[in-house]
Amino acid sequence: MKKLFSLITCLIFFIGFSQTKEQDSLTIQLAFQNSDTTKIETSLLLVKVLYNNQEYNKALKYISQTEKLSQKLNYQNGIAEMTYYKALIYALKDDYINARDNYIKSKELFIQINDTLNIARVNNSIGLNEIKRGNYNIGLQYSLLALKEFEKRNLKSELRSAYECLAKAYFSINDINKATEYYVKALDVEKQINNNEGSIEVLKTLAELYSLQKENRKSIDYYEKVLKLTSVDNDSLRGEILPKLGGEYLQFNDYDKALQYLIEGLRLNRRLDNSHGILVSLNNLGELNLKRNFLKYAEIQLYEAKDIASSTDDKEEQLKNYDLLKTLDSTNKRFDRAFIWQRDYYNLKNEISKKETKLFVEAEEPITISDLEINNTSEEKTASEIKIGTDKTQEDFDKLRIIFYALLGAIAILSTFLVLIYLKRNSRLQYTRELEEKNKRIEIQNEAILEQTKHLEEINKVKDKLFSIVSHDLKDSLTSIKGFIDLLKEGSLTQEEFKSLIPELSENANNASLLLFNLLNWSKSQMQSLEPSPSLFDLQEVFEDKTNLLEQKLEKKGIILRDKTLRDYVYADKSMVEIIIQNLLTNAIKFSKPGDTITIANQISNGKSIISISDTGIGISKENQQKIFKNSSFTTIGTQNEKGTGLGLTICKELVDLNHGRIWVESDLNVGTTFYVELPKSHPEN
Repeated sequence: MKKLFSLITCLIFFIGFSQTKEQDSLTIQLAFQNSDTTKIETSLLLVKVLYNNQEYNKALKYISQTEKLSQKLNYQNGIAEMTYYKALIYALKDDYINARDNYIKSKELFIQINDTLNIARVNNSIGLNEIKRGNYNIGLQYSLLALKEFEKRNLKSELRSAYECLAKAYFSINDINKATEYYVKALDVEKQINNNEGSIEVLKTLAELYSLQKENRKSIDYYEKVLKLTSVDNDSLRGEILPKLGGEYLQFNDYDKALQYLIEGLRLNRRLDNSHGILVSLNNLGELNLKRNFLKYAEIQLYEAKDIASSTDDKEEQLKNYDLLKTLDSTNKRFDRAFIWQRDYYNLKNEISKKETKLFVEAEEPITISDLEINNTSEEKTASEIKIGTDKTQEDFDKLRIIFYALLGAIAILSTFLVLIYLKRNSRLQYTRELEEKNKRIEIQNEAILEQTKHLEEINKVKDKLFSIVSHDLKDSLTSIKGFIDLLKEGSLTQEEFKSLIPELSENANNASLLLFNLLNWSKSQMQSLEPSPSLFDLQEVFEDKTNLLEQKLEKKGIILRDKTLRDYVYADKSMVEIIIQNLLTNAIKFSKPGDTITIANQISNGKSIISISDTGIGISKENQQKIFKNSSFTTIGTQNEKGTGLGLTICKELVDLNHGRIWVESDLNVGTTFYVELPKSHPEN
């Protein structure tokens, strides 16, 4: 590390020494040269060196001397170049008027000598200067004029400056698409010139722009590119990026990734004592825990974020914090506090809106020099004098005085009347505002009560259904099994009788097991706690496991199974797909007769995988086809009087929907039935 530090120090020293040596060499040359164009060119080189070394006052001294010589020799190139550099220095000193005047003067000179490249450079500099002052419409026009010449000559450094200038201007007038377009072009130039630091800045900005456009996947990609280019020792940049990256994964509903980046970002920013980074991390963690229903953690994080936002005056994060606190208290049924957060949220939002200025580009006609020159001459206004005659009589004067006092009295009465109207209006407005606040509070409470009532009604329906199934179907199966066991314990069955009853006992146990299996999955989905965990897996393996599991049933009923499955990968929750396939296979067996055939297959269509389970059984009527996926109480008896709960196909429909798929049936009575399930082969948003 010490060697590296020494090497960097030496490099800086030699660069500085090289620059000083070049400056001294040019100064010596200048002192011994004749007063001709060669001396002007040498002086110009020296001014460029001084400008790059940020020695602006010294550069202005040489510019003044060189201008005089150029004018004496009538050397237009020298005058134009010196005027341009003078404008650049004034712009850096924030002397807008002098900078602008010299830009316009240098542009006129470059036009006279037909120097198109320098005309473009001046246009770009004017554009930068105007955009810096907030004159985005004027700045855009100049920068667009310059861009054509830079692109024609493929000048990397100038193109990078012009692209970033245009991108900032378009962003400032809220044209996000154009801003994104020019930042992408700027990034391409940064890569071509191998400017790692510049690439990082543009990537960061692009990530933020895509985040504003709700294109979270693109935002994630750009933030991750920044992390790849960033040194692991650059804690400040990592501290800035990690919370934002976690926030993007949160919007993408990838909670595990979001949590990983947010925790890492919070730890890093606490170590750096970076208030903004801590605030962003806490707000996003609070939102994450709200979505996962970890309300206690969310409350701790959001209240800490509130204190930081107040002390740092970070309006945007404070606005987000108010919104999250309102959601937290609404979820916790603390509606009075939720109303306060909502009021604070709208007050702050209105405050921010008032400060924002919206500017639009006026691009109907190209802007020329004459359009933008300041006309310093003002028009003189003349006023005709009113002469009052001295021969007015005292009577006329008295009349005028009476009229004046009458007007004064009328104005006083009118003013009093207007003040009373104003006070009454304010009182009415205040009353209206208070009434609106009360109505909003009542509305929030009513919404919460309705939501809670609806939730309780749904839970009651689930409870009633569970009790019904447990008290009838499950009770029957368990009672039958218990009866067999009691007979066996009492010794009432002979060995031969017991063996003959074993198949029936096994069937009852299987029915009870399948019923419990479906019952648990159905109740979980109804209670809204079933969340898919998708991954890539092979469908053929699932079919193989489930056919082995049901092989005994197939043999017992004398049904032929035809396996036409292929190796094919789908993106879904594997355990849910197993439940779907097991239910559909069990149904096919239930409604098939001895000698019937069940065919299982899968194929790829339009980039998705389609599963089909066909049987040559008794089929389903058109009327019943409309009920099987919608009504959990609908059930029919199998070909050997097998009972059902009506839950199997309802569960299948809900699980398929959770995995972004679809399920449908085709059937004819006494011909057979085919169930189709369509599942994605990749993430639906990719």
